[in-house]
Amino acid sequence: MISITSKSPYAVLALAELGRAAGPEPVPIGELARKRDVPVQFLEQLFAVLRRAGIISSQRGVKGGYRFAREPATVTVLEVVELLDGPLGRDSSGVFADASEAARKVLAGTTIADVIERETLDAGASMYHI
Repeated sequence: MISITSKSPYAVLALAELGRAAGPEPVPIGELARKRDVPVQFLEQLFAVLRRAGIISSQRGVKGGYRFAREPATVTVLEVVELLDGPLGRDSSGVFADASEAARKVLAGTTIADVIERETLDAGASMYHI
């Protein structure tokens, strides 16, 4: 079946925030959690998986935090989903297999850089509503 828990959407949002804040210094996890309204402990668990997978890296200490180990344009949403929630659409059949394949195609074609760009465009578009 198709199964995406709350882990993946929270992780994608936090990674988008990390991409926005990207600079020479690592970004503290507390800052990411606060900006995206995610419990810090929950985000720490998610980022531990992403760090082990080589998507992000961490730095300990007072000036510690996280940064991308790979370019956000090379990290697909499908990769994040499958790291955190397991293979998408495993054991699906019939119409559910078709739905799983469609979801996989969309998520595989969307990178964290795309998510950042989309959020930026959505934020800009909302400013013009009267």
